[in-house]
Amino acid sequence: MTTRHAAAYRAIVRVVNKASIYPRATRPSVVTQHIRAIFEQPREDKEGERFYRDMRNAATFMHSQEMHKTLLERYNPLLGLSTEDHLKKTAHRVGLDMPLAPKDEE
Repeated sequence: MTTRHAAAYRAIVRVVNKASIYPRATRPSVVTQHIRAIFEQPREDKEGERFYRDMRNAATFMHSQEMHKTLLERYNPLLGLSTEDHLKKTAHRVGLDMPLAPKDEE
């Protein structure tokens, strides 16, 4: 594995590890093993350059997706709220309060 391919491998593993929902101690190693197996396959020079470029693009894409999610959460505080909570917070933002819903009389 050349230095460039090793750098691409480390970039992919780093991004995959960051995106993992499991703590490091309990993380299944099968994903890392599959990535390593892909990188260890012998390739011709022309194919190797294309593979290197594709892996760097994949690492950049995954990193960009993570950054996009972070920015959405930071600059869109209403993201992920229920419809009712979204309406209340939107009304409050412009200085209004939502009217109280009448309770059903039984």
